[in-house]
Amino acid sequence: MLLVSRCFCLLLLASSFALYAIGNPKELSFEDVTQFEVLLPNDALRRPLAEDVPMTFVSRGLNKAEWEKLPKFFNEAREEIVDPATGKKISRKAIQIKMPLGLNVPPPVPGENPMTLARWELGKKLYYDPILSSDRTVSCASCHSPDKGFGDQRSTSKGIASKLGGMNAPTVMNSAFNRFQFWDGRAASLEHQSQGPVGNSVEMFDGTAGDAWHLAIIRVRKSEEYKNLFEKEFGHPATRDAAAKAIATYERTVLVGNSIQDRAEVAARDRAFEEESNKLDPIAKDYEKVLTDAFKAKEGHSLEALGLDVAKDAGKISEVAKLIANGRVLYFNKARCNSCHVGETLTDHTFHNLGVGALNGKLKPGQEGRFAAQPLGAKDPAMFGAFKTPALRGLIASRPYMHDGSEKTLEDVVEFYDRGGNANPHLDSKMRDYDAEKAYMVAKAGNGKYSGPVPTVFSQGGWPIIPKKLELTPQEKKDLVLFLKALEGEAISPLLFNDK
Repeated sequence: MLLVSRCFCLLLLASSFALYAIGNPKELSFEDVTQFEVLLPNDALRRPLAEDVPMTFVSRGLNKAEWEKLPKFFNEAREEIVDPATGKKISRKAIQIKMPLGLNVPPPVPGENPMTLARWELGKKLYYDPILSSDRTVSCASCHSPDKGFGDQRSTSKGIASKLGGMNAPTVMNSAFNRFQFWDGRAASLEHQSQGPVGNSVEMFDGTAGDAWHLAIIRVRKSEEYKNLFEKEFGHPATRDAAAKAIATYERTVLVGNSIQDRAEVAARDRAFEEESNKLDPIAKDYEKVLTDAFKAKEGHSLEALGLDVAKDAGKISEVAKLIANGRVLYFNKARCNSCHVGETLTDHTFHNLGVGALNGKLKPGQEGRFAAQPLGAKDPAMFGAFKTPALRGLIASRPYMHDGSEKTLEDVVEFYDRGGNANPHLDSKMRDYDAEKAYMVAKAGNGKYSGPVPTVFSQGGWPIIPKKLELTPQEKKDLVLFLKALEGEAISPLLFNDK
């Protein structure tokens, strides 16, 4: 067995380098392209180790002292390493990424896809280049544009030949923290997710005979610029594996934070320390402080999210601070938002059936959600019609909302939850009024009267499905929306845009 394994590895190495040799011609035959999924590196082609520029995340939560020294998003540094080939010390450039306030733990980076500046730049170039689509009209940025909250602000996205998809384009912002990618969670990483659109006949692939990715790699390899970029970074020509890694590296840096809420939490801890108290939750006084600081700094983005004009509305600070503080209390209590939206990116990373898009108690075809993405042998009936809980940072630009884009505004979203979502046989347990359901069944059995909401939807076993209403007042709805807007965060770094 050991001999067979060694022979297989030698064969793989030999074939890989043979593939590299045929990967350089300007014109590639169709027979060649089926071999370009992955290649082993030829280190002779890669840039010298001293010229590699590694990228690392620096967060306030894990390294406050270093974080406070960094003046901007991307920061140049120097690092000392030992060249494993020579044993000599090397000093080389490095990039430190200052994570936004509120994101205290760096996103996971796969060991097989280390972050370097060149890999990030290649991924950024591919992200904005329509070369990956069959007709060169659609890029990743077509549906995930930085000036539209890294989405497209459409209910459902428009792909190749203006075809309409069935889902709202989820934002790339903070997607590096997602435990699952896509609304149904069918991808487990950014590297996996980045491969999906290229082969999708509604997004980037026109259905031409052949493998969508192989044809895309043909187009990329014909570019002398891409040839040099891939060889220097990966030690071989473009492959699907390398392209996915590069795009994921760029997407991993699309971070948003430093919201009014984040700053208020810091202010609350400082206040508690000064007062020698354990009252760590932000109150109106804390919001008033950070809003005042934002006005002094003329920080338009976060203030505009709250409907405030930096030049005119400083007199509203005290009133707005009280409303946000009340909205926060509602978020964690009566409105029950924190049942699913928790943690630093405000998601539980799981899936829930809210009844989005349900009509007359029935889900539309194609709305099976997580259940459809689960493999045979692992199907969970509780996941039927369930979709991923989205994160809540950067909400203003990433509208519309829900997986089908059916809710146009945050006010619409709050109204949706206030009525308990849409009843359907698979409505999530967190959305149901079990007390009313039990009371109905008891009354039905002839053991009492029932005065609650009359159910119109039942499970297959005949159990009533009654959504739990929040019963928020009009003012409470306004306050809750204002709190959600306080989660917006600072403007995305211009370095992530195509022209920078």
